[in-house]
Amino acid sequence: MSRPIILGIVGDSAAGKTTLTKGIAQVLGPENVTVICTDDYHKYDRKQRAEIGITALHPDCNYLDIMQQHLSQLRTGQPILKPVYSHTTGSFEPPVYIKPNKFVIVEGLLGYSTRGARDSYDVKVYLAPPESVRAQWKVKRDTQKRGYTEEQVLEELRKREPDSEQFIRPQRQWSDIVVSFYPPNDEVEQINGHLNVRLVLRPTIPHPDFLQIINYGDGHLESAIRLGLDRDMSKPVDVLEVDGHATLEQVNKLEHIICGDMPHLKSICDREGNPELGKVAGTTGETIQSYPLALTQLLITYHMLKATQNYQ
Repeated sequence: MSRPIILGIVGDSAAGKTTLTKGIAQVLGPENVTVICTDDYHKYDRKQRAEIGITALHPDCNYLDIMQQHLSQLRTGQPILKPVYSHTTGSFEPPVYIKPNKFVIVEGLLGYSTRGARDSYDVKVYLAPPESVRAQWKVKRDTQKRGYTEEQVLEELRKREPDSEQFIRPQRQWSDIVVSFYPPNDEVEQINGHLNVRLVLRPTIPHPDFLQIINYGDGHLESAIRLGLDRDMSKPVDVLEVDGHATLEQVNKLEHIICGDMPHLKSICDREGNPELGKVAGTTGETIQSYPLALTQLLITYHMLKATQNYQ
């Protein structure tokens, strides 16, 4: 019997989870994807958290047991009655009936915090932008979309830092892929869609054969796309880096590697058929084409489709 393929996207507040999720969902087809945010499993609303003196990042502020139970149900194709937390009002809304589609994307703060939850995913991604970049993203989002002042956002970041260190960042160790978007030459003030990306590829799932990058022997390609070995949390990993200034020609070579051994991906690699791939809002609200983002979305989509082959 077929079951949903479940992708986890975990990271700190404003790490880029929703942007990554939207692109992947659009590529797979919105009609095929159920998106769930684990923020909906908060125990306390915004007012209660302030009164108690607890942050949304703390496990005690979340119904992790219910989240884990719901993930287990979704994995077997069962529907759930999911709670709903509104970031706009900071309060709870009526629960919604969710029936899983072919793919389920679960994004949020504490998605890998329990063993039972971790066992529910087919692919696990962790987002880890530099803290200076994440702070800018959080200020921009929370002032424009959630009604905060810049001073309030910065104070909230300060209050949350101990919980980020203790509960959010350690989840990196459970991921198959660590995604870090960062500005070239650490130019934080120049943050826009033209960010580089560093992809830590753990051997926990089989990745495409990126050694072909080296085999091209193309110095022009290697100036913008690099493959190397490193250690992450004391364990050996492959690292793929793509610069924001990479050209379409360079990116196409990498896309052909990803798409080469999977007929399912041929249509996804057709840029005309997937105009949303790699699209991100720039600093002034304009839409920017980010090739590093597009490649990241394509790689994660590859792993989701690869997982479906194991259950056919």
